[in-house]
Amino acid sequence: MTHFLAIGAPQIILILIVLIPLLLLPIVALIDILRNEFTANNKIVWIIVVIFFNFLGAFLYFIMSSKHKMRVNYDKDSPNKNV
Repeated sequence: MTHFLAIGAPQIILILIVLIPLLLLPIVALIDILRNEFTANNKIVWIIVVIFFNFLGAFLYFIMSSKHKMRVNYDKDSPNKNV
C-alpha cells in the first residue's frame, strides 16, 4: 500500500493532456466575450455562465453565442471607421 498514490511520468502527462484543455477553454471564452459586443445584458450573462460553469459554460458559449453577438459592418466610406 505504500505506492497507492504514486504518480509517474505517464500519469502526469495524461493529467496534463486532460487538464490543459479544461483550463484553456474557459479562458479563451472569457477573452472572446470581453472582445465582442452583445445585445442587451448578454455579455454579463455569458461571463457569469462561463465563470460558474467553467468548461460546460465555455462549451455552451461557443455553441450558442453567435445568436447574441452584434454584427458590425465596416464600410469603406463609413465616418465611424477607425484609422
